[in-house]
Amino acid sequence: MTNDSVLTDIGRLTAVLKDCGPVAIAVSGGVDSLTLAFVAHRELGGEAQMFHATSPAVPPSGTERVRRYAESEGWALAVIDAGEFDDERYMANPANRCFYCKSNLYDALARTTRRQLLSGTNLDDLGDWRPGLQAAAEHAVRHPFVEARITKDMVRAIARRYGLDEVAELPGSPCLSSRVETGIRIIPEALRSIDEIERLVQRILNPKTVRCRIRSQGLVVELDEACYASFDGGQRTKVLEELGHLSILQKYPSTHAVEFVPYVRGSAFLRNET
Repeated sequence: MTNDSVLTDIGRLTAVLKDCGPVAIAVSGGVDSLTLAFVAHRELGGEAQMFHATSPAVPPSGTERVRRYAESEGWALAVIDAGEFDDERYMANPANRCFYCKSNLYDALARTTRRQLLSGTNLDDLGDWRPGLQAAAEHAVRHPFVEARITKDMVRAIARRYGLDEVAELPGSPCLSSRVETGIRIIPEALRSIDEIERLVQRILNPKTVRCRIRSQGLVVELDEACYASFDGGQRTKVLEELGHLSILQKYPSTHAVEFVPYVRGSAFLRNET
């Protein structure tokens, strides 16, 4: 993307933000919400309030990243508990689990602030079935990237334009609950183990993408195509030895068997299940 096109994108985004007035932005710690928060703070100053919801489904690294940027950039940040883990509908992990997650989040924000709620949803996200967008619509949440016709690649380009190189290079990383196959109950201890396993595999193999999935047949570790192609017996042995030191996922059946497979986006999501 050319510098002129990025500036044009930023101009459209700025116009949308200024139209929103005082805003409350849900910041997860990913590239979209961090970039939105950064631009909103630069353009709106004190009229932009950031909120970060912590729970077992949020990797600690994401929370640490949000806190770090809030401190370095001078954001007004409130860390909250959205309460989804008190919602049995969420814990049952149906196909529309994200609806209950976002409903709890937006309910919590609406109880805390009267500002216009914003999300980091980008134009590409509209191509997926995202139950969370229904929750957003029910809470009158606005999506500035969508309104400004900004795609994921454009978001990354905007981040680079502002010198946020670390943010621009962040891989996509949905919440940890997305690693649990539809219909298998969400257990906080299991999510912590998932995060621990992914960090362990990242340290040993340095893959571009790693997902630890809890599937009905057991534990599955997915690796990006290049990493999987070079994954040899020695690396497998080392990873399994390290996993053996973890007390993982005892509440799930057959997790003693670990399968390594190529990464498939959203492979734990079974839409036909309820």
